[in-house]
Amino acid sequence: MKDKFLLSPNVTFLNHGSFGACPQTVFEKYQYWQKELERQPVQFMAEDVYTHLKTARDSLGEFVGCESDDLFFVPNSTTAGNTVINSLDLKPGDEILTTDHEYGALIRAWEAYCTMSDTRLIQHDIPLPVTTHDKFIEHFWDGVTDRTKVIFISQITSPTALIFPVHEICQRARERDILTIVDGAHVPGQIPLNISEIDPDVYIAACHKWLCAPKGSSFLYVRKSFQTKVNPLVVSWGSEGTDPSGSPFLLENQWQGTRDMSAFLTVPEAIAFQQKNNWDKLTVRCRHLVRETRERLDEYFTLNHLCPNTEEWR
Repeated sequence: MKDKFLLSPNVTFLNHGSFGACPQTVFEKYQYWQKELERQPVQFMAEDVYTHLKTARDSLGEFVGCESDDLFFVPNSTTAGNTVINSLDLKPGDEILTTDHEYGALIRAWEAYCTMSDTRLIQHDIPLPVTTHDKFIEHFWDGVTDRTKVIFISQITSPTALIFPVHEICQRARERDILTIVDGAHVPGQIPLNISEIDPDVYIAACHKWLCAPKGSSFLYVRKSFQTKVNPLVVSWGSEGTDPSGSPFLLENQWQGTRDMSAFLTVPEAIAFQQKNNWDKLTVRCRHLVRETRERLDEYFTLNHLCPNTEEWR
């Protein structure tokens, strides 16, 4: 598998989570789209790109388990998070509940929003080691108050690589009319994903990490009932553009000025690469090796574990 990537043979590459790595065939497809753009820039950007984006969204929607017109591409998960955060209309004193295991860039985005809106970000402490999902849910829910309007939580945590039970959290939140935003930046390509089953209001994720798409390919999913409240970070011609879907949600958010969308259009190739190379079996083996390695380390060192050595958490 290693020889299918462009990584230097002199490096043992361990940090796939920050920026990922792109297989050679996927990178070649990325360059193909860049060349297509340069052959007919106006035709490509003004007309053709919308059909190509629809094809790419269809492929991604099937892969992540949602309708393709309920998501759009963004360069990274931080952009996706900022898009939603800056679309909120919370009142002074309202609360956003999250955990102390979240990605730092988005915590900073929340802090900036709270400063401007006079709202409160509650980073609920998650004691370690975690034990069971049921206990986690009950402990997390202790942080909910009458002022909680938004829950922001990762499916796979960035600093600790724990798998949080986001489906159950989203179910409870809907009963209380609390908006749910799930950070799934590390999910696509690492564990199976079905957004419809999780049932969040918002789901953000990266394609250039574990899905191995080119750098600058991520997406933002928004439940239909919340789409009219999501505003683009950059207002441009999208509000008057044309798209095969006819969706104002897509029109406004897909076009935010001139940019190279080749990374977005290459996502289907990354999905095809993983399917062709039995990626689901590969990831199962990787998780097994992690658990096996932990057991072996336990034989030599006294370690403070973050969680039980089970599939429930990793």
